[in-house]
Amino acid sequence: MKNSSIAAIALLAMAGLIGVVHPARAQQAVVPAPTVAGGANTNQIPKTLEAYLRHLYAFGPDVEVHVSEPRETPIAGLLVSDVSVKVDGNDEAGKFYVSKDGKYLFRGELSDLTKDPLAEARAEMKTKDAPSVGPSKAAVTVVEYSDFECPVCRNLHDVMRGMLPNYPQVRLVFMDYPLDQIHPWARTAALAGRCAYNQSPASFWKVYDLIYDNQELISAGNAWEKVNDFAGQAGLNREVFKACLASPEATASVDASVANGKELEVQSTPTIFVNGRRIVGADPHLLEQYIKYELAHQKADVSTK
Repeated sequence: MKNSSIAAIALLAMAGLIGVVHPARAQQAVVPAPTVAGGANTNQIPKTLEAYLRHLYAFGPDVEVHVSEPRETPIAGLLVSDVSVKVDGNDEAGKFYVSKDGKYLFRGELSDLTKDPLAEARAEMKTKDAPSVGPSKAAVTVVEYSDFECPVCRNLHDVMRGMLPNYPQVRLVFMDYPLDQIHPWARTAALAGRCAYNQSPASFWKVYDLIYDNQELISAGNAWEKVNDFAGQAGLNREVFKACLASPEATASVDASVANGKELEVQSTPTIFVNGRRIVGADPHLLEQYIKYELAHQKADVSTK
């Protein structure tokens, strides 16, 4: 990807246009936007919002910006539009809230205080056929959406390998989220993990460790050879493994995992959920904080019954 693409996407992430920020770190602000002609003509909101964002983030003509027609929200007078940005073939998306008169733009996260803020995320995760380790009825479930080529994902792998043995109550679930547009061999690795899992669920974690431990030795040119070598080291049948790598079933499984991540608005890797509570990145302190909180919270619930 060109440097301009990387810079533009990084700018979007910092600006809050893309990605989901944990509430503890969210920065919410009300920004005055150009007034819509006629005061309440919502048909003009997409054009006004696009013009405002292009000016705010200095998007040139090479950046495609699409703003959906605004929709009603549970809050009277507040509308929401989906905003997508395409830079050199890379698509990113987010939501922006706009007052019905077209005068104010709200960047942030809309939450219903009457609902469990984590229940929706837990309900949307499709982890039934995903690799997992730990008790099936674990007190805490950590769901990891990761890319095998991502350096920060490798850092998270190292963090969890050192931390999770201290918490036998935790179950870890792995979900593929290869960033094909910037990581050329990530999908090959994702297919390898899926094929290892299909042949032997326990062997998936051996391949998982081998890929991350040897990440710097893998390239787009040797990825196929490397993952086949890892399969052999994990004790898998290489012929079955090779056939699986080229199968439409393996591709479909990886695609389904990516689609599920998009439903959860995963924008970068690694993104993990601790009983539905989102963490973006490899923050060991925050991960342990969430695990300890969930264990203490559940213990308190049991003691009050």
